[in-house]
Amino acid sequence: MAGGGAGVADLRGPRLLNRAIASAPADLKAALTREARALGFDAIGVTDPDAIAQAGQHFLEFIGSGGHGEMDWLAASPERRTDPRTLWDGVRSIIMLGVNYGPDSDPLEILAQRSRGAISAYALGDDYHDVIKKRLKILARWLASVTGDEVKVFIDTAAVMEKPLAQAAGIGWQGKHTNLVSREFGSWLFLGAIYSASDLPRDIGDSDHCGSCRACQDICPTAAFPAPYKLDARRCISYLTIENKGPIPLEFRRGIGNRIYGCDDCLAVCPWNKFAMAGREAKLAARTELRSPALRDLARLDDAAFRALFTKSPVKRIGRNRFIRNVLIAIGNSGDPDLAGEARRLLEDASPLVRGAAVWALAQLMEREAFAALAAKADAEPDVAVRQEWLLAATS
Repeated sequence: MAGGGAGVADLRGPRLLNRAIASAPADLKAALTREARALGFDAIGVTDPDAIAQAGQHFLEFIGSGGHGEMDWLAASPERRTDPRTLWDGVRSIIMLGVNYGPDSDPLEILAQRSRGAISAYALGDDYHDVIKKRLKILARWLASVTGDEVKVFIDTAAVMEKPLAQAAGIGWQGKHTNLVSREFGSWLFLGAIYSASDLPRDIGDSDHCGSCRACQDICPTAAFPAPYKLDARRCISYLTIENKGPIPLEFRRGIGNRIYGCDDCLAVCPWNKFAMAGREAKLAARTELRSPALRDLARLDDAAFRALFTKSPVKRIGRNRFIRNVLIAIGNSGDPDLAGEARRLLEDASPLVRGAAVWALAQLMEREAFAALAAKADAEPDVAVRQEWLLAATS
């Protein structure tokens, strides 16, 4: 009996504490913040579901202009993005959370190492979706246990406008490059959201602190910003190397340089990064083998080796053929004739996407006469798009 009584008391204690916290909104908010910090979240803020009406209009204009390119998932049911209540009509508060993934070195430095590949800082460690979603769920379960109210978790995989919501929640503001900027963490925050049926105290939204600076616009190699706060994804290197499924348009290939997955230029150049610090989450830290991989080694990856190298990495989702396409563009931009052998070998690859990129790379690295002699291979090429690559390379 004594043991049973102690067990009942142990259960009642947390329940009574939870009720006390839930009945005092300020105490609940403070407790939520403590739990979030303990789980590794670096930033937290709460906003109202109706806080992003203006941003929603800007999003509709972006879709209307076609700036989203082939990202059809962005254009599907746009009203679900512009109004959080259409995603869940029971939401009363939106909790925005951020995890700092600040790199431990300048992402721009590798761009001078032309025979090595530059991978975006966010993709040098484990996939942030997997790392952060687990913690969001833990925090959401805690909140539900305290309040008794329903919660839903989102991280970059549902129709949620994370950046405008994060600005409304006071975590940062959308800079002229359209990405979130934090006075504390600079450009380096992964975002996640918890929708709650609880009515939580709101934070004060952040204001724009870009001033007259236009560093992010000026550095873009492909002129992807037609105006401040506007992005044409079809010109963005991150889009071109990740979302774009076909050949990279000829006009952008030179500008891509040695960037083989994503681009950090507009983020890395932001002056607010002087206040940033390296991320503290070990799973998001850069893997040694991905910091500055040799293009020669990457060009030799078959599908199995590609999957092994990028296990748990977001790079894995674009597949081996798109990745090797990117590597070949970088090889063509390397100025290193010793890499021509890798491109020549890939003329025999099973993927037309890879073969086409190999043609372009060789055209950049070989002497004109030698390339013209090699172009005889075009007659035996079964793919129309690859034959077009040969024709363009031979006549340019």
